[in-house]
Amino acid sequence: MKRLEYRGYDSSGIALLENGKLNIYKKKGKVTDLESELKEKKLPATIGIGHTRWATHGEPNDVNAHPHYSNNRRLSIIHNGIIENYAAIKQNLIGKGHQFLSDTDTEVLIHFIEDVQKETGASLEAAVRLALKEVVGAYAIVVMSVDHPGQLIAARKGSPLVIGVGENEYFLASDATPIVEYTKDVVYLDDYEVAVISEGKLSIQHLESTTETIPYIQKLEMELETIEKGGYDHFMIKEIFEQPRSIADSMRGRLRADDAHLQLGGLNDYLDKLAQSDRVVIVGCGTSWHAGLVAEYLFEELARINVEVEYASEFRYRNPVIKENDIVIAISQSGETADTLAAIELAKSKGATIFGVCNVVGSSIARATHAGAYTHAGPEIGVASTKAFTAQVTVLTLMAIALAKRKGTISEETYRQLLIELETIPAKVEKVFENAAKIKEIAFIFTYARNFIYLGRGFNFPVALEGALKLKEISYIHAEGYPAAEMKHGPIALIDEDMPVVFLATKDSSYEKIVSNIQEVKARKGRVIAIVTEGDTLIPGMVDFVIEVPDTHEILTPLVSVIPLQLLSYYIAVMRGRNVDQPRNLAKSVTVE
Repeated sequence: MKRLEYRGYDSSGIALLENGKLNIYKKKGKVTDLESELKEKKLPATIGIGHTRWATHGEPNDVNAHPHYSNNRRLSIIHNGIIENYAAIKQNLIGKGHQFLSDTDTEVLIHFIEDVQKETGASLEAAVRLALKEVVGAYAIVVMSVDHPGQLIAARKGSPLVIGVGENEYFLASDATPIVEYTKDVVYLDDYEVAVISEGKLSIQHLESTTETIPYIQKLEMELETIEKGGYDHFMIKEIFEQPRSIADSMRGRLRADDAHLQLGGLNDYLDKLAQSDRVVIVGCGTSWHAGLVAEYLFEELARINVEVEYASEFRYRNPVIKENDIVIAISQSGETADTLAAIELAKSKGATIFGVCNVVGSSIARATHAGAYTHAGPEIGVASTKAFTAQVTVLTLMAIALAKRKGTISEETYRQLLIELETIPAKVEKVFENAAKIKEIAFIFTYARNFIYLGRGFNFPVALEGALKLKEISYIHAEGYPAAEMKHGPIALIDEDMPVVFLATKDSSYEKIVSNIQEVKARKGRVIAIVTEGDTLIPGMVDFVIEVPDTHEILTPLVSVIPLQLLSYYIAVMRGRNVDQPRNLAKSVTVE
């Protein structure tokens, strides 16, 4: 459960079958709070379920924490997702005498399963199936019964569920992170599948069928040390410093600059279709959306193809114009983002070809798309994405270059130059870390700021957005990112001597313009932190603080310019006493709408 806390940490609980009784223990707060509560108790159980929560229905407290009992307290459930029609089901059950203790939709579901079993006389497995056919929404559930002490029943729709297969033991989790410590053999449940673990055997069937499916066992590639802190104070700083390796891993086997080799296996069969398409639509949420904005610049600059970048949550609720010749690229770190999955299904229904960019092997998005590319960034435990962003941008850059080469929209010389430059990026990111102490000093000065503005142009505009998001997420300081030229159209009214302004001011085609924007801020007494290209002699004389990054090709700038912003956010948040790995109200994988 501790390994799953990055998915939610408002409250936690466990249900155990102990000496013929079904006992639930739960507590508001983190898993350590529950652990402290139970440390003096003897818990003689060999089967149990547990949950760490990100609140949807009902505030975080002891009562709303999972697991939940059924009305007769003979069943218990844990649940990720949202049951949308819970209110109508709840009213019906109240009419039958059911009493509810919590405000959650999850408690309604286990009461409903009990009611179905009582009304139909069906087995527990059949009752779970019948109940799930009536509910609307998303779920990954595990049900346990005092009457079936050797059985667990699990099911999923729209929310991930993984089964670890050990020696005479099974593990169920919302991702593989906690399982790898015990076994590397896993089964990923598909939507509408029901799994029954009973008497040491695993049985999987489709919700609408009684025909048993042969489990497809996959081997996990991750190693245990990748999900440990490894001596760092936080996962976030560990993952920031892992970026030279994660960027290199994103290119490994795909890029060899010495013989001008570039090949993405997942793209091969669709490269011609992509080259013949008139439009690419990119969908994502949060940091993945920012990576998509960088990709918009990349694809349009290199491959000369029209690109639109959409928030997945808005795209799915519009009636977007999607044609069969369109390519939709879906970006997600976890591969489980509910809004992005829904956007994929909408685009597929309109005949578009869907390409996925995600980090987690076997994830829902990886299986829902026609083709794709894994970022190979390794597990990212910190809730605020860092290495996921640079890995996504790396893979999207490879895609844009490969497409441009196929279309003939870049010269052979430019193609080779870009491959050579890409191979140097890990070393250049490593060089940025030499400024960590200086960035920490700057962070100390601005620890007590209440607002920040981030400004950039061109390829650095999405980086400004990402920098502002990082600061908001983990320090709780209000921050906004803007295109630098838009500042004078409104945000300049906010500038005074108390307003820190971070400029992405590397030497590129917009350099002279960004210099003018800096002067506009300084004329209004703003305090400027500038991210500049190594060796810049002009901007350091104009601003309050300078952070240098190595010179690189303009289209690759985001891969190095984002690093100081990640470090700045981290150090400010730590100095403000924030929990940077588990910031309030957030969860790593947003698997609900």
